[in-house]
Amino acid sequence: MTVKSIRGALAADPNIGAGNVLATVLAHGVDRDGPGLTFDTDVDGHPAWTPMTIGQLDERVAARAAWLHAHGVGRRDVIAIWTGTAAHHILTFLALTRLGAIPALINGNLSGEIAAEYIRRLRASGVLTDAAHRELLGTAELNAAHLGDLSELGTGDPAAAPAHYRHHQDDPIAITHSSGTTGLPKAVVASHSSLFAATRHLLTMPQAQGVNRILNALPAPHTATILMVNQALGNRAEFLALSSQAGPYVLDAIEKWRPAGVFGFAVTWAELSRIDLAKHDLDSVRIWFNTGDCAHEAHIRPLVAVGSHDTVTRQGVVRVPGSRFIDGLGSTEMGHSMFHITHGTDTERYGRCIGRPYLFADIAVLNLDGDVLGTDEVGHLGVKSPSLAPGYWNDSVTTYKARLNGYYLTGDLVYRDEAGYYYHMDRAVDSVELPDGGYLHTSMSEERILAACAEVHDCTVVAVREDDAVVTDVLVVLAADADPAADRTERVRVALGERVGATLRRVVVVGEDDVPTGATGKVRKLVLRERHLAELRGSQS
Repeated sequence: MTVKSIRGALAADPNIGAGNVLATVLAHGVDRDGPGLTFDTDVDGHPAWTPMTIGQLDERVAARAAWLHAHGVGRRDVIAIWTGTAAHHILTFLALTRLGAIPALINGNLSGEIAAEYIRRLRASGVLTDAAHRELLGTAELNAAHLGDLSELGTGDPAAAPAHYRHHQDDPIAITHSSGTTGLPKAVVASHSSLFAATRHLLTMPQAQGVNRILNALPAPHTATILMVNQALGNRAEFLALSSQAGPYVLDAIEKWRPAGVFGFAVTWAELSRIDLAKHDLDSVRIWFNTGDCAHEAHIRPLVAVGSHDTVTRQGVVRVPGSRFIDGLGSTEMGHSMFHITHGTDTERYGRCIGRPYLFADIAVLNLDGDVLGTDEVGHLGVKSPSLAPGYWNDSVTTYKARLNGYYLTGDLVYRDEAGYYYHMDRAVDSVELPDGGYLHTSMSEERILAACAEVHDCTVVAVREDDAVVTDVLVVLAADADPAADRTERVRVALGERVGATLRRVVVVGEDDVPTGATGKVRKLVLRERHLAELRGSQS
C-alpha cells in the first residue's frame, strides 16, 4: 500500500483509536519490513539506534503482552509504569493496550516521594519499574503489587500473547499526568477516541514536509509522545524516541540520526538556542514542532536560521536554506495542540502569538462568569474538542471544576485579534493583579525581556502581591560572553512597560540550576513566589 492509501484507509476506519493503531495498520496489509520505531537505548535484545521494522515491533509488543498476561494483567487493570527510558514506556504502553489494560505512564524525573503518592492515588492494580526507580520507591506503601522489572517483559513468548482486545471508542487507554509545577501532578485519562481525534483529522490533510523521519524529543510518558508514535505508525514514517529532552543530547541525536522533523517542548528549544547552531550539521532538519507551552521568539529565531525547507517556485519545488518552526499551545488535557502557526526566517508575527485554531477545535475566550469576550479582551481560554481528555482519574471534583459554559478551561489567559490570531499572555495562576486593576502577565513579560536583551538567553519573572503592593524580581540566565556585573535594570524596566516596570525591584543573574523546574522542565513559579514572598516578609520584620 502507498502511504497515501494507508492514511486514507486509517482515517476512514471507524474502529481505529489510540489503543490499537499498531494492530490496525498491520491489519490493513502494510509491509512488515517497513518502518516501526527506533530507540536510543538497548531494549529486549534489540540494540540502541537500530531501527525496528513494524513486524519486529509487533513481535516485541506481543512478547510483552504475553508476559503481562501470564502475570495476571487484563482488561481495565491500571498498571503504573515508572522509568526514565523511552523504549520501556512506549513498548509497555503498546503491550498493555493490546490487553485492554490502562497504562499509567509516570515521568522518570519525579522524586520518589511524589511518585509514590501519585501511584497511591491511582489505586493501581500493579506497578512496573526499572531497577533505579524501584530503589527510589524504597519501602513506600503503594497499595499496589510490584509486578516486576521492565527488563523482564521482553522474555515473554510472542506466540502466547492473547488476541487483541477489541476497544470501544469510549474505553480508557492511558493515564498520563500534568507537569506538577503547582503541586502533585494531576492524573489525566485519555480515551480510545479522544487521543486519536486529532490524528484522524491530520490523516485527512495533505502530509506536511518533514514528517517522514521524526526525532521525538518530547517526554516519553507524556500524551504528546503517544500521539507522535501513532502518527508515525499511521504515516509510515521513520521515528526515533529519545529518553532525554536536554538540549545538548537532542543536538547530538540530530547530527547522528539526521531527522527531517524534530518534535519537542519549549524547554528544549530554550536550551538549543544557547548553542551556536551554525557550528553543527543541522541541514537535514526541515521543521521543528513545538507543543505544550508556546515558545519565545528569542528561542525560535536561532532554530529557523539553520536547516532547510522546500518551497514552490516557477522552476518547481526548490529546497532553500532555513527551516520552519510550527508553534502552538497544547496540554495533556487538550489531547493535542489546539493552535498552530508557522515561523520562518522572514516571519514577524511573534509576541506569543499561538496562531489560529485547528479545524477540530472550538475556541472561546471567557470571563469567569462564562461570557464570551470580544477581540483584544484578555480572558480564560475555553476549549471544546473531540481530542479533550474525559477528565481526571479518581478526581471528579477537579474534572468538573475545569468546565465552564460547556468549555474546558485550560488555565491559560489569551486574547484574539481582529485577524483571528490568538496570543498567549500567561498561565492564570501566574498572573498578578496590579493596584490599578490591571494585570502583570509573567510569560508575556518574559517574552518582552528576551526580545529586548539579546545577551539574556532565558529569564523568569517572579511577581508577588503583598497587601496592596506588587513586587517583581527578574531572574536572568546570560550568554557565556555577557558581563554578569552589568546593570540591566533600566533596560528590563523599559521592556516591561510603564505599569509593570513600576513594580520591578531587581534583576538577578542566576545559573540554570538556580531555577526550580518540574518533571518536564517547566519553571515552578509557585515555589519561586513562595520563596520571594517569605524573603519580603522577612525584610519587613
